[in-house]
Amino acid sequence: MSEMKTKPSDKDTAFREFALNGNMWKVILYVSLPLMAYQGLMHIFKIFDTIMAANISTSAVSSIAYISQISFLISAAGTGLSIGGGMKISEAYGAGNYTLVKQRVSTVYAICGMISVLVLLIIPFAESFLRLSGTTETMIADGTQYFTVELAAIVLNFFNSVYIAVERARGNSRLILRLNILVLIIKLVLTAIFVYVLNGTVVMIAAATLISNGVFSLFALRNMLEKDSPFGFSFSAISFGREVTAPMLKTSFPAAVERAAFAYGKLIVNSMCTEYGDSTVGALGVSNNIGGVATSLQNGFQEGGASIISQNIGAGKHDRALDAFYKTLIINLAIGGFFMAVILLNFDWVCGLFAGGDDAFKQLIKDVTQFEILGMLTLGVNAAVMALLYGYGYTKLTLMLNAARIFVFRVPVLWYLQNYTNYGSESAGIVMLVSNISVGVLAMISAFFVIRKIKRNYKQ
Repeated sequence: MSEMKTKPSDKDTAFREFALNGNMWKVILYVSLPLMAYQGLMHIFKIFDTIMAANISTSAVSSIAYISQISFLISAAGTGLSIGGGMKISEAYGAGNYTLVKQRVSTVYAICGMISVLVLLIIPFAESFLRLSGTTETMIADGTQYFTVELAAIVLNFFNSVYIAVERARGNSRLILRLNILVLIIKLVLTAIFVYVLNGTVVMIAAATLISNGVFSLFALRNMLEKDSPFGFSFSAISFGREVTAPMLKTSFPAAVERAAFAYGKLIVNSMCTEYGDSTVGALGVSNNIGGVATSLQNGFQEGGASIISQNIGAGKHDRALDAFYKTLIINLAIGGFFMAVILLNFDWVCGLFAGGDDAFKQLIKDVTQFEILGMLTLGVNAAVMALLYGYGYTKLTLMLNAARIFVFRVPVLWYLQNYTNYGSESAGIVMLVSNISVGVLAMISAFFVIRKIKRNYKQ
């Protein structure tokens, strides 16, 4: 590969200097604020989906809530790949090895293509796949076509997620934000037309997602073909050699397993909650949406923080990497505290937004949500710790933390509540409170030992 093809632009060089030597508050805000806005907008539009689904029927809300977890389970491979690939691309960028950057960028796209083929093979067996996942027959009737369209959207989102990870590594957070604002507006307008004007079904909501993801993919394709950039794709740069691929797969695999296990655990919880009726599954999905207002913003700072940490590790600046973690933690705690207060002060109105005029469903939402939102602070802690662990490549530890969140603090607790208490549908909210607080505490304990190890190994 010629040097010309791996020569960074002046903008890329300037950002690397800023990330490695600039004021850390400014670096964090520069990289993470657009990502926070992107995550927040994406979550808001997801909320709009739920509100519009409520206009169709309560069963539509429940079907989307349940099938969404199956979609997250399948998406885990692409998400894990974007995490591992993005971190190792950032690390190579921080080290100034632009040839390795281009090889990793090109290879991660190639792997993404291989995974996409496997996902597309599920489409002919969508109904059987849903049944094996424990989906009720009512939800299968409402949601099979929705799931089929969703699978196609997942494939496009695989490439979009990798592209976002690449642009995040080079500090192009604002580009990501602008593209996603455009795409999310397209999705909102299409969904509104399909639901309110054409009186469409949940399938039309999935179709709006597919079309909007396709628009994003077109922009991504244009930008990823930058011929002379180390961040552009090139067939000749694809390499499955150990130096290029092994570090990405080593980081990606635990991240993918972690996301898959988390989604599968939530699927188990949803399945267990059908004991209280399909409406409880819908209420739990709504509760997740309300709580996600804060956690989506915190995740934006998690992504930005992890990228900054990786770049500084690549340059051997571990003091700045830890400083990025501490500042991310402070910001996430502030976000959690603010939104917990705002939602509690407007609780009745917020829950009513998702009920579609159904008072019984509104009360069910309140019963579940009143507990879940109390974990916003500890989830902020967890997100900041995840940034530290992803940045340093401790993905096996992130796997352990998220496995504990589901299979220690959530599923067994819900089983106990269902079998030894009379809380009823409130159990769905109580278990969220227990798991969200417990994982935050466990994450902070883990961070204490990880930071001590980092300081000892690098003599900070």
